Amino acid sequence: MKNKNIKEPHNPKLIVDEVMLLLLQLSLITKWFQMTKQLIKREDYRLITPYWCNRLLLWRGKSISKSQWIQKIGDREYSTEFLMKKYINLGFITFKPFDFNIMTLGYPKATDTEKILKLEHKGIEIRTGNPEWGAEPNKLYFVIKHGAVLL
Repeated sequence: MKNKNIKEPHNPKLIVDEVMLLLLQLSLITKWFQMTKQLIKREDYRLITPYWCNRLLLWRGKSISKSQWIQKIGDREYSTEFLMKKYINLGFITFKPFDFNIMTLGYPKATDTEKILKLEHKGIEIRTGNPEWGAEPNKLYFVIKHGAVLL
């Protein structure tokens, strides 16, 4: 029988009752962590870069490396955003099917539960974000949406 406990909050996969769950772990600074914990901030923003493409996206249903993302979409902001929209519309790019968002205050130890939040994963979009929550006006981001806080 497989272990039902999370041993490491940074582990991207968790096995519960023989089902593999995919966890998205994001580290935050104190301001954004506290706003998320208080359910004020319901989404997080990540730049559209090859690094974040590698973490958040699938190319034709499969994970590919950061260097492969650079080949597909480039590494300059304008071309990246333009090509992302094009490839999503064509169905080449899909978002990884995360089950939970694990938000951490910095990089805590697994036992430091006050600095770890487990939230429902409500999806990812590419759009502008809220400037009050750290987004630059009129700039596109990966917008990672949070649901309820889970225990």
